[in-house]
Amino acid sequence: MLKLNKFSYVLSCFIIATLVLTGCASKKEQPAASSTPVQTAQATAAATSSPVPTEKVELTISAAASLTDAFKEIQANYEGKNKQIKLNFNFGASGALQQQIEQGAPADLFFSAATKNMKALVDKQLIDTTQQKNLLINELVVVVPADGKAAVQKADDLTNDAIKHLAVGEPQTVPAGSYAKEALTNAKLWDTLQPKIVQGKDVRQVLTYVESGNAEAGFVYKTDALTSKSVKVAFSVDPKSYTPIEYPAGIVKATKHSKETADFYAYLQTKEAQDVFVKFGFSIPK
Repeated sequence: MLKLNKFSYVLSCFIIATLVLTGCASKKEQPAASSTPVQTAQATAAATSSPVPTEKVELTISAAASLTDAFKEIQANYEGKNKQIKLNFNFGASGALQQQIEQGAPADLFFSAATKNMKALVDKQLIDTTQQKNLLINELVVVVPADGKAAVQKADDLTNDAIKHLAVGEPQTVPAGSYAKEALTNAKLWDTLQPKIVQGKDVRQVLTYVESGNAEAGFVYKTDALTSKSVKVAFSVDPKSYTPIEYPAGIVKATKHSKETADFYAYLQTKEAQDVFVKFGFSIPK
């Protein structure tokens, strides 16, 4: 009888221990209490009230200096409708910009004032020929200070003693200078005028020379002349005396923002953008 009681006692302890262990295990495996509707709503509100800001895509546009004023307005229009885009402009002489791109300077789109600079980049496979196009046309004029006394009405008048300094863009890098040299060479005046010529690093510097009175006359684009009240157009250069002034735009192959650059390139060909260029004196190819 005693043996049976001992056996019963041991069996009872074993059963109790098993039940205790089973209960502990079930508590550990029990899933966490689900969130209440209020907690879920609070979490959702917190997630939606602090959205992660989208970083703007910055595009670098290397453009001829003569496009400066038109692009200021185009920039405002485009960024106003495309909040995720920031346009950064690198203005300068087309030849200098071409050299920068050849040397690996960052650029997404190139807008030149001469087809030769675009062709050079296409030939070096830095711009795809299918992603470049002539978008604008300009004219070459000679300007004099608005209050100037010199009588200048034609190219031959530039040889007069009243013209002591003639501002011209550096022909090797400034398209306006190249066109001016071509026109003066055809008029057989380039060599004659050499002692008077003061070269500018881009067409805007040439304009500044005339505005400031440091030059009595200068060769600039019609569009540049229209931007200044300090100069007046003395005469328009005979368009038959120089190569047509065409402005091609093209997408640089090295761009890291192909889609965004393509979108802006397409925008430059829309009526909205073309109207701005026309406003600043450019013509649109037919």
